[in-house]
Amino acid sequence: MSKIGIVIEREYMERVKKKSFIITTILMPILMLVLMALPALIMGFVDSSETTVVVVDNSGKIASSLKDTDEVKFTSDLTATVDSALNRDGVGAVLVIPSNIMDSKRASIKLYTNGPSSITTESTITGQINNIIENERLLTYNIDNLPEILDEVKSNVNLNTVRYDKEEEESVSSTFSYAIGVGMSFILYMFLLIYGQMVMTSIIEEKGNRVLEVVVSSVKPAQLMMGKIIGVALVAVTQMVLWGVLLAVMSAYLFPALMPADAMADITAVQSGNLDAVSDPSALPVIEAVAMLGEVGHIISLVAMMTIFLIGGFLLYSSIFAAIGSAVDNIQDASQLTSVAVFPIIFGLIFAMVAATDPTGPIAFWASLFPLTSPMVMVARIPFGIPAWEIILSLVLLVAGFVFMVWLAGKIYRVGIFMYGKKPTVKEVIRWTRYK
Repeated sequence: MSKIGIVIEREYMERVKKKSFIITTILMPILMLVLMALPALIMGFVDSSETTVVVVDNSGKIASSLKDTDEVKFTSDLTATVDSALNRDGVGAVLVIPSNIMDSKRASIKLYTNGPSSITTESTITGQINNIIENERLLTYNIDNLPEILDEVKSNVNLNTVRYDKEEEESVSSTFSYAIGVGMSFILYMFLLIYGQMVMTSIIEEKGNRVLEVVVSSVKPAQLMMGKIIGVALVAVTQMVLWGVLLAVMSAYLFPALMPADAMADITAVQSGNLDAVSDPSALPVIEAVAMLGEVGHIISLVAMMTIFLIGGFLLYSSIFAAIGSAVDNIQDASQLTSVAVFPIIFGLIFAMVAATDPTGPIAFWASLFPLTSPMVMVARIPFGIPAWEIILSLVLLVAGFVFMVWLAGKIYRVGIFMYGKKPTVKEVIRWTRYK
């Protein structure tokens, strides 16, 4: 085995054998599934709190039309005061409606409570009162059969976006693509930070123990640096691949088993392109998003593209972290220099969110080509089905950026690993790159 191969094997095996790696690799997809399902389970099994609201309607036109809900119960009492009403048992709030509520364009109602008020309570009250006022104002126009006319003119259009530029027409969900793109970018962001700093920490620890002085007597500094970078990169790729396999298995077997039969019928109809068979057309965007989660091939392709950009982005950024680790003696001294690598990653995540909102915009396009931001930004655009040439061009530029950064980091690394007792300035680090 070559010398660089020995370094790669050591760095790889040292990390994948740890219990923390095994536990996080297995539990993370399960945890993500639980976190997605937990809100629905909580809403299904936990009863919502009920608030009794005493209504003091000075207009005389609102209280009689208020309807009780599961969260809010209304009781009218025109003679009640705020103090007396709030002192009653079971009363949670007092709603005071002014007399000019029907005529004023900017009328204000007041809700008095003894404690914090929920968003559900407030939205229920304002929503019902606005509807009552609007209906009362419409009745003043004395139009016959007005309620029936309004029901007839109401419209509820569902937008089904179909990609016509593909060989086969396919229905797409921009909401789902946005969520997947941002999620993939955030995962890449965490991987680049965590594993990049892992390379830096490893170099700082070995440098502090004077192990590097022994190692470089047998291995060239460039070989040692590349061995560390590739070894840790393989750890990240291993974890990403295992996550992809677990997600694909859950999508193929666990996901259909957990879905109700009627929901699964709607999902099957969407996947087959029979949108007319969907039981609730208003829920079509959500059904389309869930249907894409059940497509194993789609998930595998997304994980594959994310892994490719993870490799390119990690090789680029880990070379920067390796250069920083070689230039300092401890973690504290590395804090200032670390910003050189951390800030571009943060900017990449910010641009990724912009790209997920407008995947064809100029910011999304150019940020997905710039090597320092392209890993996060491009994976945010990929779920939208961008042209293949843009992905290829982004990868080519990313590889070119990696090659240049490794060459530059190698110059810093070969000098920095022998420097002790002094925290170098940025100017000194730049000067190291000019040494032959």
